[in-house]
Amino acid sequence: MLKITSAQINPTIGDISGNIALMLRAARQAADAQSQLVVFPELSLTAYYPGDLLDDLQFQQRMADGLAALKLATRETPDLYWVVGTPMLKGGVGKRFYNALLVLKNGEVVVEYAKQLLPTYNVFDERRHFEPGPDVARVLRINGTQVGFLICEDGWNDEGQDYAVNPFLRLADAAPDLVVSINASPSNVGKREQRHAVFSQACQRHTLALLYVNQIGGHDQLVYDGASFAVDARGSVVFEAQRFVEDIRTLVFDAASQSFLDAKSQALPPVCATGLPVQEFYRQQIVLGLKDYARRCGFSSAVVGCSGGIDSALTLALAVQALGAEHVVGITMPSRFSSEGSVSDSVALCGNLGLRLIEHPIKDIVTAYEASFQTAFGQALAGLPLENLQARVRGTILMEYSNNFGHLLLTTGNKSEVSVGYCTLYGDTNGGLGLIGDLYKTEVYELCRHLNASSDRELIPAAIIDKPPSAELAPGQKDTDSLPPYELLDEVLKHLIEGERLPQWERSQSLAVVAKLQADQAGQQLLMRVQKMIARNEYKRRQAPPVLRVRGLAFGNGRQVPITAVQYV
Repeated sequence: MLKITSAQINPTIGDISGNIALMLRAARQAADAQSQLVVFPELSLTAYYPGDLLDDLQFQQRMADGLAALKLATRETPDLYWVVGTPMLKGGVGKRFYNALLVLKNGEVVVEYAKQLLPTYNVFDERRHFEPGPDVARVLRINGTQVGFLICEDGWNDEGQDYAVNPFLRLADAAPDLVVSINASPSNVGKREQRHAVFSQACQRHTLALLYVNQIGGHDQLVYDGASFAVDARGSVVFEAQRFVEDIRTLVFDAASQSFLDAKSQALPPVCATGLPVQEFYRQQIVLGLKDYARRCGFSSAVVGCSGGIDSALTLALAVQALGAEHVVGITMPSRFSSEGSVSDSVALCGNLGLRLIEHPIKDIVTAYEASFQTAFGQALAGLPLENLQARVRGTILMEYSNNFGHLLLTTGNKSEVSVGYCTLYGDTNGGLGLIGDLYKTEVYELCRHLNASSDRELIPAAIIDKPPSAELAPGQKDTDSLPPYELLDEVLKHLIEGERLPQWERSQSLAVVAKLQADQAGQQLLMRVQKMIARNEYKRRQAPPVLRVRGLAFGNGRQVPITAVQYV
């Protein structure tokens, strides 16, 4: 029997002393539980992913000092093995560092293993800083159990589709009783089930049990959900930690049965095959992402432009869940084109959410700009320039408030609008973080309905959900004046932006819609029009604030498309 503590922690990138404190706290819990082994996530010393901080000489010295301090910390638990992740200097030709796993005990390194498969796709760019480790297996006998070690991506290539090297197979040849994998696997819809499938199949294929320990927390665009798990040698997921929270759990590995028990050597409760419902997943992912982004950037409060529309309503509701109503402010900025419901619906929403709403009309400011424009340039300001002026006046007011009162400005654009450029640069794109920028417009409606259904009262008024979407920058304006209906547009966007990365049920649906459009000339013209809008607005997305990633492919560093490229013919 081997008693193991899975330490699913929330480290902060660059906060090396703070991360060591988290690890020491968990190690003390492990020692109190009489564990022989405590396992931390990938790069737990620095948190994942430090990026170009790794090139900074001062940061390199901090890492070296941190590793020395971490070794010293392990002496507080002299009988406990610590499995940690850290960058390690490698020397010689190639990149300067390995992405390393160290097993520490009583101040000494007893095992060192370097990650062999370095992901360089989507949001990952590990080959930028790390050299692949040698094609070797690392095992250690602890309390009569032979334990082998992997790091995240090393376990994802057991079918040999993506890399020429298969670290899982190499480790299986070393015949461990148990595989321990340390991970920093960012979350998106369907990712939990994907992890279970990949590792269950590998464990079944090699008749090996595995413990998978993941980090949690929000870092810039990425959110890590934890959901650490254990798989027995038959390929069954027999344990799962909580999602979106730190969770320090102790298990017992029974080498005879090649499976796991709880800390008291009793049977573990069954693990549900299905994860969170999609909308609840979106809610929890976004709430944790905002909470950690604000905390790590030094914000305690947020401000949102409240238009009375559904996007700002959802942004405000999620901000309240992350930060508390007392730390969220809405500002309504009616113009001469605003409907009566723009203000009244904003009042009802903020009353439901329990947050402060400030009214700051923009009519006089816009009129002054129009007069100045006429005087300086000899022409009246009208059409699109006037519409964009209103958005930019509102964006300026929100930034003034943010600067003066120290609130984080949250932008409210959704993925549909951002995809086709239905937003104003330096206007409604202003902000420090976008909460719903990876949700299509139809998903915005679905999440609003989910929030209402899962609450004991109406959070987002039905009037907001039911009204036709409009920017209200011109008389009688509706989104459908410029865009196809969102039910159609979103299926086209999913096909053009995410394509094969879509979950199967979404891909089948989007393919069916696109095939129908391709069947006639009008549909073909619509497809070309949308494709051109996506391409022509890359420059706006490049200047927009980061958006929290919830889907398989989000705008940001996971999608690198040149602004000046020819993307259509």
